[in-house]
Amino acid sequence: MSKSRTDSAAPRARRRFPRLPWTAVAITVLLAIGAIFSVPPVRDAVTLQPVAEVELTFSPSYLLLAPLWDVLDALTLLTVPQHIALLLSLLIVLAIVRVIANRRRRNAGAPPRPLGRAILGEAAVVAGFLVVFFGIYGIGVLIPRPMAELLRKEQMIIAVDVHAHTRHSHDGRSGWTAEDVRQWYQAAGFDAVYIADHRTFDGVIEGQGNNPIQVGQRTTILPALELVYNGEHVNILSAGRKYAGLTTPDLRDMDTTALTLASAIPNAEPVLVQTFPGDFHEITPAHGPGTPGVRAIELIDGAPRGLRQTRSNRERIVHLADSLNLALVSGSNNHGWGRTAPGWTLFRIVGWQLMTPADLADNIEAAIRRGGRNSTRVIERVGTETEGATLGITLPALVWRIATTLTTPQRISWLAWTWAIALLALVLRRRRAPAAA
Repeated sequence: MSKSRTDSAAPRARRRFPRLPWTAVAITVLLAIGAIFSVPPVRDAVTLQPVAEVELTFSPSYLLLAPLWDVLDALTLLTVPQHIALLLSLLIVLAIVRVIANRRRRNAGAPPRPLGRAILGEAAVVAGFLVVFFGIYGIGVLIPRPMAELLRKEQMIIAVDVHAHTRHSHDGRSGWTAEDVRQWYQAAGFDAVYIADHRTFDGVIEGQGNNPIQVGQRTTILPALELVYNGEHVNILSAGRKYAGLTTPDLRDMDTTALTLASAIPNAEPVLVQTFPGDFHEITPAHGPGTPGVRAIELIDGAPRGLRQTRSNRERIVHLADSLNLALVSGSNNHGWGRTAPGWTLFRIVGWQLMTPADLADNIEAAIRRGGRNSTRVIERVGTETEGATLGITLPALVWRIATTLTTPQRISWLAWTWAIALLALVLRRRRAPAAA
């Protein structure tokens, strides 16, 4: 072969090589490696081990756009410091990309831009990035979308949430009705949910009017109230149904004298749930039958601040539950924002599907009084766990967590969208390219 033909072939090969869809290739490799090290998307929140009783399932509408919904789910499960760390990390990545792009532009012989124009150009890029970043967050918080659903594999298992809010709470989302609450929790696989608004029973009354006769027919709304007890926020289960007169007239604080009297009858004591954020030193636990106090504690609280505190203090909460015989529970603390359940509280109650809502509430609360620490099992959605010194790796940890917790159908959806977009980009590039001479 002549030297001229060899020289002409080399540039053509170099031109072809950079046109490989490297982003799609990288995502494919990441998905393959993630499959090798895959873990179930839900686990026992105490032992951090997989669970056999339940699994997370995804509807066809979820799988259709799985890459988008998976990212939004993962973002929803971040704590406030993690959100900040993610934003800063992405801004650093953007800065590196822009430096490389400008260097390539200079190497290609492009004339330098005036300083003022260059600054405005980079500012526009950053502004565009921030619009996209917060736009994605807005979609995750506001837009209705499919939810991952917990599927129970045993008939006697019931999934419950003890901490939900409606529009009637001062901090609830405007327009967030009790029926919205029911639909949210049903989509996430809950069989029952306690509405625990602040200072009002209006949300409970609104929701109970549409409860099924038998709770196995659809998600059932149960009554509760969030109030202050010895300086700490607690939920009192069945408030307004079995227990009246336990609060101050404005429903803000617990009347400790009334609580003591109501707790005097063993096995009929009001069940109080410690919520977060809170102060571990101020918890007032019950000390056996016939005594007032907290009988359950949140191991998971879905609010951003509560999620941070419960996740970073997991061992401490478990130790408190063990030493004080407190039931561990999960509370989404949902006020109408987002579409991701952080955890589920599982009870074993024989025949719960045929019970009335009142009978179910009695059985749940009796299980907590009788079983204490052994009355529940808390299941959590596996999230990104970076805290303190490891906050700096939140971005790669988030990517790795998504890649390793995907189910096979989700992984297929990711691959399909990745290569569909890559092929579309290739077609568009070829259409824009000038015709060969």
